[in-house]
Amino acid sequence: MNRPRRRVTQQDIARLAGVSQATVSLVLNDRLDAGVRIGADTRERVQRAIRDTGYVADPVARSLANQHNRIIGVFTYEPVFPRRTRDFYVPFMMGIEENAERLGCDLLLMTSAPVHDGRRRIFHENNRLRLADGCLLLGRHANRDELARLVAEEFPFVSIGRRDDAGAPVPYVGADYGAAVTTLVEWAVTAGHRRLAYIGAGTGAESPVDRFRGFSNGLVSCGVAGRHQKTDGLAAIPALLDDGVSAFFVEEAADCDAFIERLAELGRSVPDDVSVVALGDPTRPEASAIDVTTFHIPRREMGLQAVELLNGLLEGTTDQIQRLLPCEPHSGTTLGPPGPTY
Repeated sequence: MNRPRRRVTQQDIARLAGVSQATVSLVLNDRLDAGVRIGADTRERVQRAIRDTGYVADPVARSLANQHNRIIGVFTYEPVFPRRTRDFYVPFMMGIEENAERLGCDLLLMTSAPVHDGRRRIFHENNRLRLADGCLLLGRHANRDELARLVAEEFPFVSIGRRDDAGAPVPYVGADYGAAVTTLVEWAVTAGHRRLAYIGAGTGAESPVDRFRGFSNGLVSCGVAGRHQKTDGLAAIPALLDDGVSAFFVEEAADCDAFIERLAELGRSVPDDVSVVALGDPTRPEASAIDVTTFHIPRREMGLQAVELLNGLLEGTTDQIQRLLPCEPHSGTTLGPPGPTY
């Protein structure tokens, strides 16, 4: 039976290169201490020994020496890879991976967190968060108490998605949902709609709050009336139509197909009679043959910039810890001039 290969140490590198272990440490960390100068020949001997042995620095030892491990944690409040959500989350992960590779960092996906009430929790008895230099938080439903604890403990992290203060400002890279929804309201008014309805909670997490704020701002700036149907949106369609609503702004994009089908059952065609607008990308756009009017969330760019911001926090090179990225409005085919009144 073959014995497991012993891990190469800095002492081994020092012996092979004919230098002290302190010199190896200086070369590895690429720094000069107390004016010590390392000659080019000595540096090359150390680097050659590192290459020949395949030496990899112990991340725990480097952490104890206040050096970065070049490991970025990724914590997700909901599973990222189930089929029904993969098209939504994968672009975030693509941006994260792209910038981590550019910076020479590894990604550590935090999957051991226990699930409570359908959501993962960061802090638990086997929490491994500090194996990473810092962490990216990804998911729709962040826990405010955990954000506050991260802030209080000064652990470097960046939320992908806007977050309210949690004892202090929370570092984030978010999407400017409010401005995007206001633009869609303006489009609807320009098309001739004068009574609009927002379908969805519009409260709770930051994302629906921002969407509803954008809707309300659009109504005020355009001088038109609006209704807010927080629950039972499908069941409320007949009453909303009777109230003169001709454009439905649907908070959950995945619900748009059901709205269009229900309107068809009631004899209303989209967009000839009434219009339907989605407030974000559908979770699985290929599942629908309808080119819905909406806005596109810059998910890949959010992931990329989140890594950039976290790196800036780690290096102490950034003061601006919150970023909102613009969304791209998409005209689609479900917004048109309102049809005749029934």
